[in-house]
Parts: sequence; structure tokens; C-alpha cells
Amino acid sequence: MQHVTTLTPARSWTQDLFVLTKVRLNALVVATVAGGYYMGAPAEVNVAALGVACLGTALAAGGSAALNQVQERDLDRLMHRTRTRPLADERLSPAEGTAIGLALSAAGVLVLWIGANGLAALLALATVATYVLVYTPLKRRTSLNTVVGAVPGALPPLIGWAAARGSLDGVAPWTLFLVMFLWQLPHFLAIAWICRDDYARAGLPMLPVIDPGGVMTGRQAVLWAAALVPFSQLPFLLGLASAAYSVGAVVLGLGLVSVAAAFALRRTDDRARRLFYASIVYLPLLWALMAAGRR
Repeated sequence: MQHVTTLTPARSWTQDLFVLTKVRLNALVVATVAGGYYMGAPAEVNVAALGVACLGTALAAGGSAALNQVQERDLDRLMHRTRTRPLADERLSPAEGTAIGLALSAAGVLVLWIGANGLAALLALATVATYVLVYTPLKRRTSLNTVVGAVPGALPPLIGWAAARGSLDGVAPWTLFLVMFLWQLPHFLAIAWICRDDYARAGLPMLPVIDPGGVMTGRQAVLWAAALVPFSQLPFLLGLASAAYSVGAVVLGLGLVSVAAAFALRRTDDRARRLFYASIVYLPLLWALMAAGRR
């Protein structure tokens, strides 16, 4: 046993850090920062500045994920999908998790402050603060945490835009925020339905827990998905993206609505998974269309 321990500490630490900072999930965050930067940048994109924006946000996002897991380690122990996380399983101490989270968050804000501008840094700080100090505590209290949690999740495109332009003047950057905000809600409702037993075991009042029949969950999934159809047209209407983007956004939006409606009509785990995967497909395709049709 001792022999195995001495052979694998570096590997175990790396794996735990990977889980603690939610690298896979935060890859999507970094992608939306890049999208926001590209849409806000001049014709010639500064690749180095884009990289700084992505790096700073990735560090801040990883730090906030670590701080979230420090706060929720007691809940994570109760849920099957999270009980092997390093803090829940006590492979890392709360002090270690807090130190890593604060260090990464501070490093991310500092990278943006020095390498981009103060506005981008302040937006990253706001993202960490709302995720850790507002959204995370609300998860124990109300099903509305999903709506509140969509705010920090929608800020990364604004970080990218601010890094590119140094301001958030006008309506255009906020359309990117709005699209990201709306997209998260059917996405997270699908996850919440699939994981409802885990959430119930941990005593978290997610909507599928307090709505066991799923009628309200299905209706809200359709509502938020349907809201994406008109609001995803704003980048076209404001001159950010081309008519090809507009048509593609409608097609993608109607496809997402149809999958959400199928889930609303029959609330099964399989249909929730289809909604989850449909949302995963929807977002990168929408951003790709937007980038390809940038004006």
C-alpha cells in the first residue's frame, strides 16, 4: 500500500486539481470569452490579447469552482456524482481548497488587470463574487438559484468584449450576455432533472425536487428555450452578425424548442438527456455562426 502511494502522489494531485477547478466545464467558459472578444474586436484580432483574456478568465473560473467546492463539500458527500471530489472525499483539506481558490481567482483578476484592462478585471471579479457569495449559498435555500446562477455564467462574453474594447457601451455586448443567460436555463433544468434524486438526497431545493411530477420543470424548459429564438436575433438586428447567422439562429432555436417540448410532454431521463445534449450542440454552433457572420 505504501509502495503505491509513493508512486502516484503527483498524478493524484494533478487529477484532484483538475476536478477541483472543473477544467472541462470551464473550457466552455473560456470559449465564450473568446467569442465575446472576437465579436468586440476590430477587424484585425490581437491574438496575444485574446489569449490573455482567455487565460485570466480561466484562472478566475477555476478559482471560483474551487471555492464553490469548499462551501459545498458537505453536500457533495451526499450525492453520488460528487462524493469522490477531492474535498468531499477529504483528499484535500478545506484550507488547501480555499488557498487554491483564492490564489487562482486573484491571479485571474490580476492577469486581466495587467494584460487587458480594469473593466475586464472587474467583470471577472464580479463573476467570482456572484458565483461564490450569491449563487452558491442560494442553492440551499431556493429553486431560483438556477436563475441567479445564470448571471455569473453569462458574464464571460462581456469579459471578452471588455478586453477587446475597454468598454461595454451600447446594447450590442449585452445581447451576448442575454443569449448566454437564456441558454443556461433549459441546459441546467435538464441537468437538474437527471440528477434530481441526488439533489433531493442532499436537501437542495432544485425545481425538479420541489416539482416531482416535472410539469413546471418542463414548462420552464420550453419557456426559456423559446425565449432564445427571438432574443438570439438581436446580434443580427444590431448589426453584429449577418443574415446567415439570423437564419441559422432561428433553425437552431426551433430545434432546441422542439427537444424541450418533447421533454415537457413526457418527463423522462432519456428526454432530459436529449435536451442536455441539444443545448450542448446549440451553443457552439450559435457562436460559430455568429463569428462566421461577424460584421
